[in-house]
Amino acid sequence: MNKLTINAQNKKGQIDKNIYGNFAEHLGRCIYGGFWVGKDSSIPNVNGIRTDVVEALKEIKLPVLRWPGGCFADEYHWKDGIGDPEMRPRMVNAHWGGTVENNHFGTHEFLELCDMLGAEPYINGNVGSGTVQEMREWIEYMTFDGESPMANLRAANGRKNPWEIKYFGVGNESWGCGGNMRPEYYADLFRRYGSYVRNFSGNQVYKIACGPNSVDYNWTEVLMREAGQFMDALTLHYYTTGTGVWENKGSATEFEEDLWFRTMKNTLVMEELVTKHDEIMTKYDPEKRVALIVDEWGTWFEVEKGTNPGFLYQQNTIRDALVAGINLNIFNEHCDRVKMANIAQTINVLQAVILTEGPKMLLTPTYHVFNMYKVHQDAELLEVGKIAQDYIFGEEKVPQIHSSASVDKDGKIHISICNLDPKASASIECDVEGRDIKTVNGSVLASEKINDHNTFECPDKVKPSEFSDYSLDNNKITLTVPAMSVLVLELQ
Repeated sequence: MNKLTINAQNKKGQIDKNIYGNFAEHLGRCIYGGFWVGKDSSIPNVNGIRTDVVEALKEIKLPVLRWPGGCFADEYHWKDGIGDPEMRPRMVNAHWGGTVENNHFGTHEFLELCDMLGAEPYINGNVGSGTVQEMREWIEYMTFDGESPMANLRAANGRKNPWEIKYFGVGNESWGCGGNMRPEYYADLFRRYGSYVRNFSGNQVYKIACGPNSVDYNWTEVLMREAGQFMDALTLHYYTTGTGVWENKGSATEFEEDLWFRTMKNTLVMEELVTKHDEIMTKYDPEKRVALIVDEWGTWFEVEKGTNPGFLYQQNTIRDALVAGINLNIFNEHCDRVKMANIAQTINVLQAVILTEGPKMLLTPTYHVFNMYKVHQDAELLEVGKIAQDYIFGEEKVPQIHSSASVDKDGKIHISICNLDPKASASIECDVEGRDIKTVNGSVLASEKINDHNTFECPDKVKPSEFSDYSLDNNKITLTVPAMSVLVLELQ
């Protein structure tokens, strides 16, 4: 029997809503054909932005959206994406498929999209191939309320009033596609570039430094030692693969239990990564002023057969839903340091929450997890005591269940539980201390096969349903969670 003990009185800190953020890069069909269809499209849109996508993302209360990359960010020159769309210069997207980028979706379009979504923009600046002046002028263009060359240029392009821009990343993956830099070199560059990310007209920029690639603890050590005092946050990137190696990441839909188990084990590594990077950061920042932002995470499998390998298009199964639930639980549990996370990516790329095909749109199992978990946004994390049985495969094992809990401003307690075992249901005793529980409601995302997924022919194959397999007696909830499922309970 698995056991959870929820202490309703022990609040451990606020779960920042931005943990439930997304990432949208100029990659494959994330922007073009995903968010953007153009003003002349027959697909319903507002100024070129798909309305069905906007409504779907508003439903999950998307709090923050990162753009324009990713690797694309360090080849992107923002002035190419302003002014008359037909006059904007075209460029080659060298990282992602060698396609021609027409720059029809730029700064104005992105910020209009964020306004439509009610989401904070998180913009990544170009350090790899850009200049200090270019980065400084971008901030001025977006935020200065006065008379200046950049403010005048913005007005000439149809926007007199400035925007409020809080989150700004100084480079991306500078250890790799962003310049193959050493941490010492990037730390100095961050200090230099960051100095020119100005606070114009009362706008306060939250400066985000490029952090480590998964287990590169030395990168975190050097950045915190050499530049920690100049940053507001440090990023972390980690992707879950089916095999644990990059040479053959496994199929998104064609797999057996061995790769299911390996995926669960690989995604649980996020707990170790967040813990160890936090420990290094705490050595230099014991007050936890500097946030850890996991601005690229999710599954990365081989692309779907017949698609452009540079577009990173993959399907999304119940396995992806478990990965999403586990990682969001981890971020919730580390809310004292993790203040934002951005799943990669929103539409048609990697672990997407939405897939599109011409005028058609579907919601993936991952989308449904975000919709179920939105109850944790800005809620208070609760202490949870856990005794988990093992999910055993061969000679290896992982915990069968994974969970987190919170209480919202209205006093409702929410518990999110993942059952990692694809063959066995999980029996759980859940004790709630410090509160009298009168009612229990639940929603569960489950499926019959490990590779079940939604298609345009069958878009609702994997979707949430009401959960009723529980009993409540004297603040003790006994429940049976289906195999390979994600469950969210609401207690009042």
